[in-house]
Amino acid sequence: YALKATVRLVLLLHAWGDNLRGLKNLQDALAKDYQVLAVDLPGFGASQAPPIAWDLDNYATFLRDFLAKLDVAKLYAVVGHSNGGALALRAIGTDRFELAKLVLIAASGIRNSQKLRRTGLKVLAKTGNAATFWLPEKHRRGLQKRLYGVAGSDMLVVPQLQETFKRTVRQDVQADAAKVEQPTLLIYASDDRAVPLADGRRYHQLIKNSTLEVIEEAGHFVHLDQPARVLALIKDFLA
Repeated sequence: YALKATVRLVLLLHAWGDNLRGLKNLQDALAKDYQVLAVDLPGFGASQAPPIAWDLDNYATFLRDFLAKLDVAKLYAVVGHSNGGALALRAIGTDRFELAKLVLIAASGIRNSQKLRRTGLKVLAKTGNAATFWLPEKHRRGLQKRLYGVAGSDMLVVPQLQETFKRTVRQDVQADAAKVEQPTLLIYASDDRAVPLADGRRYHQLIKNSTLEVIEEAGHFVHLDQPARVLALIKDFLA
């Protein structure tokens, strides 16, 4: 991957179960003004699953090492969707990389036992259907097929990913969010069934230099439900 030293670099981090194609609309639009780096996190898209169970810290270390190989000392911005946002917060909170600005789209990472019970995360590791419950119906079956090889198969097809999922969804990154000093744009959807708007409000409280934007008539994939609105917010923020 060839980097241009004179161009500001924006890193895109996809959600759990998604891949770099899930943020392609943002990548294409932002590429007009920035150099955009999108990556399939280990276990998703075209990348291999980790050899052992990972948590957010392992993924954060992967990003640090990946950027080091590309000789990237500092990013201009990171855009993280859902678990990608939680990963970005963990990476910042543990000094895995430096950046000037942060965009969190429906970022997860606020965990509590009541929420885990309510959303059924105790049993998410047992079924691929549960692991993708937050996806729009039209995307769900295709995603399962890409993730696990056969549509409808369960997470036991990739045992280490099963344990990775359990470890990841148990990690709370609120303490990491409180360490963020960079200007931060929070984008949350009013109709998100996976990551509630309350989580966005909580991050807004924790991150001092943050702005919260609420998108109406959109779900967890707010950047696909309201692409023009989300892109306009991001471009204005990054300018």
